[in-house]
Order: sequence, then C-alpha cells, then structure tokens
Amino acid sequence: MAAAARCEEGLDDFTQDGTVDLRGNPVRRSMHGGWTACWFVVVYEVFERMAYYGISSNLVLYLTKKLHQGTVTSANNVTNWVGTIWMTPILGAYVADAHLGRYWTFVFAGAIYLMGMSVLTLSVSLPALKPPPCSDPNLDNCKKASTLQLAIFYGALYILAIGTGGTKPNISTIGADQFDDFDPKEKSHKISFFNWWMFSIFFGTLFANTVLVYIQDNVGWALGYGLPTLGLAISISIFLAGTPFYRHRLPTGSPFTRMARVIVAAIWKWRVPVPSDPKELYELDLNEYAGKGKYRIDATPTLRFLSKASVKTNSISPWKLCSVTQVEETKQMLRMIPILVATFIPSCMIAQVNTLFVKQGTTLDRQMGGNFKIPPASLAGFVTLSMLVCVVLYDRFFVPIAQRLTKNPRGITLLQRMGIGIVIHIIIMTIASFTERWRLQVAREHGITEGGQQVPMTIFVLLPQFILMGAADAFLEVAKLEFFYDQAPENMKSLGTSYSTTTLGLGNFISSFLLSTVSRLTKRDGHKGWILNNLNTSHLDYYYAFFAVLNALNLIFFLVVTRFYEYRAEVSDSMTVLKEELRGDTRDGILS
Repeated sequence: MAAAARCEEGLDDFTQDGTVDLRGNPVRRSMHGGWTACWFVVVYEVFERMAYYGISSNLVLYLTKKLHQGTVTSANNVTNWVGTIWMTPILGAYVADAHLGRYWTFVFAGAIYLMGMSVLTLSVSLPALKPPPCSDPNLDNCKKASTLQLAIFYGALYILAIGTGGTKPNISTIGADQFDDFDPKEKSHKISFFNWWMFSIFFGTLFANTVLVYIQDNVGWALGYGLPTLGLAISISIFLAGTPFYRHRLPTGSPFTRMARVIVAAIWKWRVPVPSDPKELYELDLNEYAGKGKYRIDATPTLRFLSKASVKTNSISPWKLCSVTQVEETKQMLRMIPILVATFIPSCMIAQVNTLFVKQGTTLDRQMGGNFKIPPASLAGFVTLSMLVCVVLYDRFFVPIAQRLTKNPRGITLLQRMGIGIVIHIIIMTIASFTERWRLQVAREHGITEGGQQVPMTIFVLLPQFILMGAADAFLEVAKLEFFYDQAPENMKSLGTSYSTTTLGLGNFISSFLLSTVSRLTKRDGHKGWILNNLNTSHLDYYYAFFAVLNALNLIFFLVVTRFYEYRAEVSDSMTVLKEELRGDTRDGILS
C-alpha cells in the first residue's frame, strides 16, 4: 500500500493540462512551471518594457526635434508605428499555434527584435544618418531628413515591430501556461498572475519614462537608445536561462484554418437544418480527446448558423464537415469580437499619452529647482506609478472584499472590471479638455498665442490626466489581457492573447485617422483648425471634448454587447472548487 501511495503521489505530481518539457515529455509540478518559472518570464518583460517604452515614449519629440516633422505628421507616424507594433502579434500567434510553438516563436522573434533595436540605435547615433541640427521654431525652415536617412530609421522601427509580433502574444501566454488549470491552487495563482504580471512589467516602463527620457532629452539620443538595446539583450538572456523550468504546449495546427473550415462548411450547408438533438451532430470519438492538452467542448445554442458545419451529410471533407468542438472553438473566437471592438476607442485614448499629451507638456513650464527641467515624456511615469498602486490596491484589498460579496474568485467579473476602466476614460478626456481650455486662456491672457512661447503654467497641471490613465489601465488593460486569454479555447490561447494587442494596434490606427481627419475638416472655410504645429493657437480642448463624447457612446455600445455575452465553460472544476471555498469561508465566518 505504501508503494501504491507513492505511485499515486507521483502521478499527482504530473500536470493534467497537457504541458510538456522542451523535449515533449510530461512535466512534474514540483520541477517545472509555477512561480519559479514565471519569474524568468516576468523579469524578461521588465527589461523588454524598458526597451519598448524607451523608444515609444519620446519618439514624437525625436521626430519633431531631430527629423523636423510637424505636430500632425509626427503624431501620426508614432501612432502608425505603435499600431503596427500591436497588430503584428496576430502573425506571431499564428506561427506559435500552428508551427513552432510559443517558445521557439519567441526565441526567433526576440533575435529580430534585438536586430531592429541595434540598427535604430545606430541611426540616432551616427551624424550621417540624421539631418543637421536646427533651432528655428518654424520647422519649415529646417532641412528635412533624406530618403536614405528616413529609410534606415523607419526600416529599423518596423524590423523591431516584426520582432515584437512574435514576442508580445507569446510571452504572457508562456507565463500563464506555467499554471495548471486542473489544480485549484495553481488556478488561483493564474488568476492573480495577470495582476502581478502587469505590476512587474510596469517597473520597466517607469524606468523608461523617467530615466531614459531624461537621458534622451539632456544627455543624448545615442545613449538613450543604446541603454534599452542593452536591456533587451539582457532580457532575452534571462528568458533563455529559465528554459529548463518552463512548461510548454505543443502547436496544435493553424487556428485560422480550423475557423475557416467551420465558416466554409456552414456556408456550404446553409440550407441544411440543424437537428434539435446536439447528439446527432458530428463529433470525434472520446479517444481522440484522451491525449493531454485536448479538450472536448459541448454544443451551445449561440451562433446556431455555424452549427450547420457539424451536420452530417454525404461528404467527410474537413471543409464540409467539422466536429462540434471545432465549431465551438470558432464560435468562442467570434463571440469575443464585439468585446474586442468595444476596446478600440479606449486604446485610441492610450495613444494620446505619448503623442498629444507629451506635446502639451512641451508648451508648459518644466523648471523644477535650479537648472533641472522635467522631460515632457517623463510624465508618462505617473501613468505607471498610478497603475502600480492601483493594481496592488485592487489585488490586496478590493478583490478580497468583493470576493466576500460576490463569491466570485476574481472579485468581480472581467467584463465588469473592463467597464470600470472605460468609465474612467470618459473622466480622463473630460478633465483633459478643461485643463487644455485653462492653458489656452492663460496663453491668451499673456499674449503669447501667435508666438508659440512657453505658457507660464507648471507642467504638473497635466498630472490628473496621466494619473487617471494609470488607474484606467489597472482596470481595463489588465482585465482585457486576462479576458482574451481566459476566454480563448485551449488550443487558441496565443491567438486569444493577440486579440488584446490587436485592439491597441487598431486604437493607434484610429488615432491617426481621427487626428488627420479632424485636422483637415476643421481647416475648411478659412478656419485655423483644431490641431496645429503651434498648440497655443490650436483647440485641443475641442478635440479632447470630442473624445469624451466618443468614449461615452462607446460605453453604451460596451454595455449592450456585454449584456448578451456568455462566458465559455471552464475545462476544469477549479473555479467551482474556489467558489465553494469562498462560500465555506463565509459560512465559517457566520458560525464563528
């Protein structure tokens, strides 16, 4: 019996979620995964965030001061690049899920990322790769960058974007994969993981938004870009050092092909009725799902048209007959799209932090004791600090209180948490509009509108909009990352995670479109326009008020789509066990 107990204990030590080591062998909980493995992933992300935000936070000022681009052009170039950064993860997710797996996709993409950062550092360091300095406030009088200089600079930026396409959708997913959904204790750790993941990585962001932007503004762009490049090299080394401890998931085939087959099969059989009994639909034998990492999903009544793909006919072609599980995976990915759309506008607001918010800062008094001047981009550090504080308060205080009230292991649902973040975005843009109106009024009172001189107001009047943006991130961005990971089918986790980056990418593209469109339309009929190179003669207050209204309309849309959203069924009973423990704790408290 002792031998049997030891054997059973050994079996219990193996994970039940289908994860393996790098050689494809089953892994033990005591030797792989958990927080031990996660620390390598988290430390990587700290340095990677330092590298990425070391570039993006101050990029608009480099384009303005060094490449001599105007307000609209530089802001749009930033948002277009950032949009690409957050869109390429779709490609990285496809490669990971269909071919290489998350680990190897990340490794190859990391090498591309580092190459892009290295070339970018050279482009800002060598005098031959940038136009000569110009101090004329009228940028039209400054010599523009040559075609070759722009090609090298933007080529490096977009090589970097390709690299991040393979790292961003896989690094957080690799971290979440270190916890077994079938073990209630590890499931509870996974729920907390996304909070602490965001908490940890924002340390890198804070360093970038304070130290690096100061170096770029006051020491030099070569050192300011060289340090994050070095940091990225260190981070990749740290990630590789954790390889022996990781749990891995094997690639399961292209999620796009699986989804395309369902849609094609449903269209092909659009006249075929769906049987009332789900058991009459086509499904693979249970033995096909016996392997670890494979999960059978029962039929659901939503998106009933797609169920036609599982109706049995004379054809057994995979493009004309799909299993119920395959259909349900497709349904789940499609059900999340309305939620995805509802996050586009908040993502557009985030794009303002490193563009128009920073440009506002350049017009204000940045003096802070002696000769020290605050770099405008460093105010983004308050976004990070606010987010860090809010995440700690949320995880340590808000969640335990909410758990007792709702009996939900997360405290509140992921969609409720996202909704709070959207409401905060409305408040942010309202405050930003009134602050900008105040700034313009002071500029008029001192007669410095046309000259574009510095407005005699401290830059800290912008703090509320930066601090609240961090609070919004603590609710919306953390919940969004966890939602799209958690709600994606088990075999499409990388694709699900790429949803959360896609919304940021599209948000930046929307920002570029709105900025160009509003700038063009408001210049009609002889008007000056809302967004000009001289912000003292612009009307950013109108533009921010427009964003506040847009966010309010988006909130209504979000409430509508969440009203009809159904969370997917859990593949294990871990959440049920955690809920029962909460109910038990409540009963024990009452009895005591």
